[in-house]
Amino acid sequence: MASQMLLPPNPLTKSASAKLFFTGDDSALKRKPKHAIRVSNGFSLRANAALRSNHSSSVEIPSQWYNIVADLSVKPPPPLHPKTFEPIKPEDLAHLFPNEIIKQEATLERFIDIPEEVLEIYKLWRPTPLIRAKRLEKLLQTPARIYFKYEGGSPAGSHKPNSAVPQAYYNAKEGVKNLVTETGAGQWGSSLAFASSLFGLNCEVWQVANSYHQKPYRRLMMQTWGAKVHPSPSDLTEAGRRILQVDPSSPGSLGIAISEAVEVAARNEDTKYCLGSVLNHVLLHQTVIGEECIKQMEAFGETPDVIIGCTGGGSNFAGLSFPYIREKLKGKINPVIRAVEPSACPSLTKGVYAYDFGDTAGLTPLMKMHTLGHDFIPDPIHSGGLRYHGMAPLISHVYEQGFMEAISIPQTECFQGAIKFARTEGIIPAPEPTHAIAATIREALRCKETGEAKVILMAMCGHGHFDLSSYDKYLKGELIDLSFSEERIRESLSKVPHVV
Repeated sequence: MASQMLLPPNPLTKSASAKLFFTGDDSALKRKPKHAIRVSNGFSLRANAALRSNHSSSVEIPSQWYNIVADLSVKPPPPLHPKTFEPIKPEDLAHLFPNEIIKQEATLERFIDIPEEVLEIYKLWRPTPLIRAKRLEKLLQTPARIYFKYEGGSPAGSHKPNSAVPQAYYNAKEGVKNLVTETGAGQWGSSLAFASSLFGLNCEVWQVANSYHQKPYRRLMMQTWGAKVHPSPSDLTEAGRRILQVDPSSPGSLGIAISEAVEVAARNEDTKYCLGSVLNHVLLHQTVIGEECIKQMEAFGETPDVIIGCTGGGSNFAGLSFPYIREKLKGKINPVIRAVEPSACPSLTKGVYAYDFGDTAGLTPLMKMHTLGHDFIPDPIHSGGLRYHGMAPLISHVYEQGFMEAISIPQTECFQGAIKFARTEGIIPAPEPTHAIAATIREALRCKETGEAKVILMAMCGHGHFDLSSYDKYLKGELIDLSFSEERIRESLSKVPHVV
């Protein structure tokens, strides 16, 4: 059976921002010849699919980002100044972010227009395909219908450019010359390096040391796009030197890398900081995923019963789920919305909901979030993008309000699911979305037991072409499950600031 998907357009058609809708109709396969569909970013797809079926549609790139805060009756708690513990003011963030980003971080507007310059760059890979995983369904012998929204076709191979491009654009527009950031697996760092190259900006990246050594080709991607890349912790910053004094072989963490990047931005007037997850404006930019997906699912004539995504900082999960939560709040749909995190770094399922720093050194504002403690350093699991001590404040708030649920899954089960997915759907997933795949397989097998024909929608946020060393370890039987230490978490949580 052919997978159902939204295929990218032929660039010779009039609209470069639309994608044609196809269904996996086997009878149509016998009637139609093969067609080479040219993708705007230079790849080609050989499509054994009908050019027309009973359903036909085009999906445009959304012209606005969606801000879920506007629709929440209980607003999220404000971030606090790290020294005074008073609500943060816009001027307190001016040394880190451009004015437009600061406005977006605090806005109560429901929709924010996407600048034309950003939309033009989005057209390199958006809209992204929604694919029905029929072969995976067949392997699992489930009555469930599984769909995945695939973000791996971007230049950087993940969803991260959805926010990197507007962040680089707003900085360039305000005359900023240098950008600094952190990255875990390298997907965010490579995305910001890509975006910076388009706007003529210098880019410097602190990559978590464990991933820096595990994933050398991500580093090379960043360098190819012109970025400077350092393993974190490094001896280039005070924050890094303090960590190395305690543990010279520290594997690093996103919290440490954030501290280093923020320190550099704070001491250089011509430099701004960019963040790839956690903050409101990042989640805002990612809602292009869910806005597209709603229209695509409608074109399929489907409504999801379960929506599943992996969570580290939360940008990919929020990008897909927040527009659906809006529809849920309106009473139009009532899906189960499930976040999946690694068992070795379970901030939602094992952390506390409290004000904490977003970085290890305590340089960032205090944010009300689910946290394992800002100096918690997770074990070096292969999902580098999920090794963060806290959850996005907005996702934490939505979780506290009861609009979603969360589970954790160990990495060996995730890679088992990834192999099934790769051998049926053809895409080798990044280690991060393997958590969503594992949870989807669990749900599909439950449907097999109950006979329910649920519609499962999954976020597939990126490919794993630069993560093959992780697959190598799994296939050799060398990958083991790493779990959090209750004692380590208790020690880390004891250092969370006490905010009255």
